Amino acid sequence: MEKIVGFQPFFNSDSEILILGSFPSVKSREISFYYGNPQNRFWRILSAAFNENFPVTIDAKKNLLIKNKVALWDIVTECEIKGSLDSTIKNYSVADLYTVLNGAKIKRIIVNGGKSKSIFIKNYKNLLDITLFLPSTSPLNTRLDQSVWLNALKNI
Repeated sequence: MEKIVGFQPFFNSDSEILILGSFPSVKSREISFYYGNPQNRFWRILSAAFNENFPVTIDAKKNLLIKNKVALWDIVTECEIKGSLDSTIKNYSVADLYTVLNGAKIKRIIVNGGKSKSIFIKNYKNLLDITLFLPSTSPLNTRLDQSVWLNALKNI
């Protein structure tokens, strides 16, 4: 199986929150930006938490992130994967989070979902004090209580 390369981090020097997913879904890879599956609740949650209009275009999503000082990346930068299933991720490379941490003012890291949590803990125990682990916003997580995300984002 061929390795697939993920996205570069999205951030600027003012970013204060880093949200880490696992690896871009097929739909995200098709549009070349994070959380591209319209069924994923990520953008609905972020727009609600920050009292913003729901961003439809990639530019609107980027503007929402910049305005609210949010950086995005994935804990896996390259891997073998079948479709979009985190459970099939193997032979992966871990993101060098210091690319973002050294270039921004990150105060809090939010890890989105279980696969990213397990890889994060294995590789970044030294960052646990600023890290919050939240349930996946994926449509496969049918039991997601969005208030957990909303409360976390409002209290940062």
